[in-house]
Amino acid sequence: MTPSPPSDGSNPKKEATAKKAVAKKTVAKKAVAKKAVAKKAVVKKAASEKTAAVKKVPAENATVKKVLAENATAEKAPAGTAKKVTAKKVTAKKVTAKKAAAKKAAEKATAKKALTKQAVAEKATAKKALTKQAVAEKATAKKALTKQAVVKTAPAKTAAKKAPAKAAARVPAQKTAAKKVPAQKAPAKKVPARKVPAQKTPGRSPAVEPPAVAPSPALDAVDRERLLHGTHHDPHSVLGAHPAPGGVVFRAFRPYALSVTVLSGDLRAELHDDGDGFFSGLLPLEEAPDYRLLVTYEGTVLETEDAYRFLPTLGELDLHLIGEGRHEQLWTVLGAHPMTHQGVTGTRFSVWAPNARGVRLAGTFNFWDGTGFPMRSLGSSGVWELFVPGVGEGELYKFDITRPDGSHTLRADPLARRTEEPPATSSVVHASHYEWGDEEWLARRADRPVHEAPFSVYEVHLPSWRPGLSYRRLAEQLPAYVKELGFTHVELMPVAEHPFGGSWGYQVTGFYAPTARLGTPDDFKYLVDALHRAGIGVLMDWVPAHFPRDDWALAEFDGRPLYEHEDPLRAAHPDWGTLEFDFGRREVRNFLVANAVYWCEEFHIDGLRVDAVASMLYLDYSREPGQWTPNEQGGRENLDAVAFLQEMNATVYRRNPGVVTIAEESTAWDGVTRATHHRGPSGFGGLGFGLKWNMGWMHDTLQYVSHEPVHRKYHHHEMTFSMVYAYSENYVLPISHDEVVHGKRSLVSKMPGDWWQRRADLRAYLGFMWAHPGKQLLFMGQEFAQGAEWSEAHGPDWWLLDPDYGAEADHRGVRDLVRDLNAVYRSTPALWERDTTPDGFQWVVGDAADDNVLAFLRYDADGTPLLAVSHFSPVVRQDYRLGVPDDIPAWHEVLNTDAASYGGSDVTHPDPVKPEPQGWHGRPASIRLTLPPLATVWLRPA
Repeated sequence: MTPSPPSDGSNPKKEATAKKAVAKKTVAKKAVAKKAVAKKAVVKKAASEKTAAVKKVPAENATVKKVLAENATAEKAPAGTAKKVTAKKVTAKKVTAKKAAAKKAAEKATAKKALTKQAVAEKATAKKALTKQAVAEKATAKKALTKQAVVKTAPAKTAAKKAPAKAAARVPAQKTAAKKVPAQKAPAKKVPARKVPAQKTPGRSPAVEPPAVAPSPALDAVDRERLLHGTHHDPHSVLGAHPAPGGVVFRAFRPYALSVTVLSGDLRAELHDDGDGFFSGLLPLEEAPDYRLLVTYEGTVLETEDAYRFLPTLGELDLHLIGEGRHEQLWTVLGAHPMTHQGVTGTRFSVWAPNARGVRLAGTFNFWDGTGFPMRSLGSSGVWELFVPGVGEGELYKFDITRPDGSHTLRADPLARRTEEPPATSSVVHASHYEWGDEEWLARRADRPVHEAPFSVYEVHLPSWRPGLSYRRLAEQLPAYVKELGFTHVELMPVAEHPFGGSWGYQVTGFYAPTARLGTPDDFKYLVDALHRAGIGVLMDWVPAHFPRDDWALAEFDGRPLYEHEDPLRAAHPDWGTLEFDFGRREVRNFLVANAVYWCEEFHIDGLRVDAVASMLYLDYSREPGQWTPNEQGGRENLDAVAFLQEMNATVYRRNPGVVTIAEESTAWDGVTRATHHRGPSGFGGLGFGLKWNMGWMHDTLQYVSHEPVHRKYHHHEMTFSMVYAYSENYVLPISHDEVVHGKRSLVSKMPGDWWQRRADLRAYLGFMWAHPGKQLLFMGQEFAQGAEWSEAHGPDWWLLDPDYGAEADHRGVRDLVRDLNAVYRSTPALWERDTTPDGFQWVVGDAADDNVLAFLRYDADGTPLLAVSHFSPVVRQDYRLGVPDDIPAWHEVLNTDAASYGGSDVTHPDPVKPEPQGWHGRPASIRLTLPPLATVWLRPA
């Protein structure tokens, strides 16, 4: 806000002189009323008789200053006249001459018809002097006008208002549209005004002068204060150009500006400075034209579009869908979007903040001062919008929100599609230019349902997989590595932006922005595209359960609970110090449902692994009695969260065939992967997920293998219990990052015994896992038996695979086993085609606890079997008899985790194994195998 210049103080002598001038001007007024019929002719003649250039003289006291500020106009002198005098150099002698000129002009007006109407009301205390009639000047200045243009030079000022010293550093420099030129040369360079002669010139007709720029109707004091304090809901109704009696009112709000001029074709009109950064003028136009603004700051002149001349960019349908919480592509209407609007390029900014008293836009384009960029409220939708011309990609921005209590908060955009790299927190204007090359992948993605297809997942923490690699550098290495190992999918964590790297992406602040730590959103698309072209599906961790409390993000976004529940007990997550989403609010559900769709449609993500589902489903999750309130049915279920998950899954599957959603759900909730329209015993419809992490299997089996082999017979049920409920849901068997961090040790380090036994146990466990009903997930580093638990600070210990390392063969052997497990798995439908139906599995022996042996058959859709035998004792068992079907003439060993190439003792079966007619384990035939120590063996019909 520009400070007003100091007053010169009162001067009785000057006041007396001014009063005499007023008296003489009153005479002129009366003459006007008497002789108005000949006015035009006299105006032309008077204009030709005037001296070369009348200079504007500074007001000598506060009273005269205010009269001149509102009534005086200045005339541009023709070429060749003397230079304009500055206010500081005006002498008392020139002031006297000026008054004499005023007297002479008044006398001529009395004799030859007055030049204009004028009235001055003066107060000795230096308050405003106003009349109800317009002034067309007099001794202080004359305007020369053409039919097309109103030419006005910037008046010299004795005590010109100057912006604070920092104003030049806060100029809203709209970089793409505004050109910077020296202030004193701007009029000539930007829009050359047509020169109008002030007197008749031989051989040239005199110019016709249209009415002068008049002061606009005063801006309502309430509007003025609301704009200054950021609480105006409709700035476009008072700023910009609007029809008014007598023409069109132009108003601009440009804090720190010295002057503002309207440019439209040949029109060039400087607006009146109304103080506090407001400028206005009433132009005699029939309708508002397309126009630009020429804004002068100290040392800078900018020509730019006026943001307040544009219509809203959001349509009624968009606002209706937002209000109903059903806008499935919400990211296309909220946030920042570079676009061309009404023929002008710029960026549309929009944000949902229904509790805000006002919202302003701050960013690099206005040096983070949003005072002059108020947004408008679009009715009851709670959406605020502003189209800013000249702002393009790469600009940083936030929303300056006025809370209900009048305080301000600066917030990142909840729907920003790009952010600064943490710890910086600004949102970034972004438009994607990526051209996809994965059409073939997408076309065949939905050919087979996921639960009936091979599905083995390599879980990757992107920032630490190969520390220092960007998305594009990862695209050069990750697809090749995953393809070599034979995994069908990768699961990426973290993807959405988050402020604290140690959270691994599970405390999200940028739900619509890939983390900037590794590159731009288009760079992330490049990585996904590269994986698809390598034949690898892409899953991502998605976190709709909660969000952090950072005061620049979602917490109490517009001054009140908005994204979180209004009940503090419901809002606070008891485990992580975060806030839970209010799943009962339709706009919040819309924000999250659209977010799930966004990742699938904008980034071609093939699946969402939904984190912390259990914490969403239960009102009493990690809460003690008295810390939660039952639902309307008296139960502990969070009915709002149930409805949200059902809506999310139904929407994603409807819009994106071939995509899968996976629930990390650790309880026995009924129907996690059941269709939403099928009700179960609990009375609820299914949640609609495609797959669910089998947390019970993971905990039980890891517990079993952690025991010494001699004790395992007492825990045999831990390996078999999963088959009791194996077909209650569609399961993934996860060995995830959660199991190899924070003191839990790496997978190989969980095993007992010496180094050889640990590796053997790990190989046997992986063989059992890949053969068990369900899909597989393995976290990075575990595929080569990393001994240390994972840390996001340094990632996997790749040096273990360095040929110069002495134990490299031990680690490479495990990695080669994982590669072969995936290869045999993908080529053997029995291992995946009937994962979710009981007829795809039969126990051969599940109760051989003393022997630590588990054997079972897997069947494909045609009935072709695979026999899997796991032996978790460190001894060799010769001629171990197993019952088998009698319609298989011979069995061929297709995988043995004890092979020498994997680092085992090489107790293998190179020749086909033929059944004997001796019944065993309730079957008509049997085979005899030598069971290798701590190993899993797979056999198929020869």
